[in-house]
Amino acid sequence: MKSIGFIGLGYVGLTSAICFSFKGYTCYGYDIDKEKIKKLKDGILPIYEKDLDKYFIQVYDKSFIPTDNLKELIENSKLIFITVGTPSREDGSINLQYVEEACKNIGECLKEIKNDYKVIIIKSTVIPGTTENLALPIIEKFGIKLGKDFGLVVNPEFLREGNAVYDTLNPDRIIIGYKEEKDGNILEEFYKEIYKENIPPILKTNFVNAELIKYANNAFLATKISFINMIANLCQTLKGADVEEIAKGIGLDKRIGKEFLKAGLGYGGSCFPKDLEALLSFAKKLNVELPLLEATIKINNNQYYKAIEMAKIELKNLKGRTISILGLSFKANTDDIRNAVSIKIVNELLKEGANIKVYDPKAMENFKKLFNDKNIYFAKNVEDCLESSECAIIVTEWEEFKRIKPETFLKLMKYPLVIDGRRIYQPNEFKDKLIFKAIGYNN
Repeated sequence: MKSIGFIGLGYVGLTSAICFSFKGYTCYGYDIDKEKIKKLKDGILPIYEKDLDKYFIQVYDKSFIPTDNLKELIENSKLIFITVGTPSREDGSINLQYVEEACKNIGECLKEIKNDYKVIIIKSTVIPGTTENLALPIIEKFGIKLGKDFGLVVNPEFLREGNAVYDTLNPDRIIIGYKEEKDGNILEEFYKEIYKENIPPILKTNFVNAELIKYANNAFLATKISFINMIANLCQTLKGADVEEIAKGIGLDKRIGKEFLKAGLGYGGSCFPKDLEALLSFAKKLNVELPLLEATIKINNNQYYKAIEMAKIELKNLKGRTISILGLSFKANTDDIRNAVSIKIVNELLKEGANIKVYDPKAMENFKKLFNDKNIYFAKNVEDCLESSECAIIVTEWEEFKRIKPETFLKLMKYPLVIDGRRIYQPNEFKDKLIFKAIGYNN
């Protein structure tokens, strides 16, 4: 079993395919976006993800085979990973259209392939019950049977964008949900081969548990973020309080841990907002209340406005003021702007009539697609973004921004108001040299 396939080449599918190719497998990759496939065939990565280019160079035109022929992928792959998107509908519920289409296409191909047992792996995030009640019936309606003609497994991903390559090569656990034991065993053996130098803990369970583990995982992490932001907002009102110190103190408790206790302007991206809304919508259909989840979402939805409030307190009226936004991607080391805090802040500043300058090391092109018709200046670099500005808001925690010294802000800005929305600076280094504001900090 040295050939595997990925249906859907977004951040998860593409990163996984390239990394598994690097590990010695022939990986076919399919996507409905023909332009994406063309770029990959031409040796161009369609996304930015930290270190992905280094691995792509090593497998390009070798063990990684991008294709727009889905039948070719299915015929040549023993394991078929479904890594398509599961976006939100307007009401927050999950849209499973792409999962349905993938299952239908797989079923159509498998009915023509005899005596070649293939395992379909749902890696896309799907609500509990999807595999049993949607995916399986769709595939079986083509006259093929689970356990006899094909296998089916749920295998949620836990990749962090910006660290997806590292997480793919060094997972901290693997979840395998199965109905037929042999399917779970096949995938388990695959992962033991992939990670033979350092096999992570592997939990084997049923479909519904594997599906819900992913949602519970993301809901818990999002709750930690909203919790520390709630404490940060309290710190903002207390003279001498600093949420960074609070986070350190509670993070030393092994029962809590320090991860995801970084106060800021809230979470964004393609996972947390979408998954929490989908889980909430799913629970409502079952008449189950999830008040903690509702609070987590509410805190996060309001958190971005803290930066606007700080700017207003200092500058009074933002109309005609030049505001610099440093960071557009939803987090560092990716070009992904889906549900990014920067979008909310820029929209709010446009309403206020501010003059907006923006800069990001990787996400400028994606941001231009959203705001190209607006009165926004897309800066060439940090210095260009800060030139003549009256307020700089740190929105993404890029390493490049962490290296900016107070003297640089003072030299370039018309009015040296710096709002640290991601707590990347030491207040003691900044507060006496310029007008420094930060989330969860009261000086």
